[in-house]
Amino acid sequence: MELTALIAAVQGNTALAIGIIIGLGALGACIGIGIMGSKFLESAARQPELVPMLSGRMFLLAGLIDAAFIIGLAIALFFAFANPLIGTAVSAAAGA
Repeated sequence: MELTALIAAVQGNTALAIGIIIGLGALGACIGIGIMGSKFLESAARQPELVPMLSGRMFLLAGLIDAAFIIGLAIALFFAFANPLIGTAVSAAAGA
């Protein structure tokens, strides 16, 4: 396989993987925050005296859910701008 075709294949597959990482991460974060928000409203309606404690925990968990998405985003950006797979493909093509 020609070197430019190999690099193009690696970049194309990496672009697909980046889209999947970001898309599924965003979908999971949105669903998680939506479920957590609905459960917070249910519990606040049942026991209004616990709202200050529950709101603090809800915002902590919202930050953790968003942090998981941002970590996935950082990994995707790493592969977008400093793809280590291209170097491996070039060295494998040079050795063949």
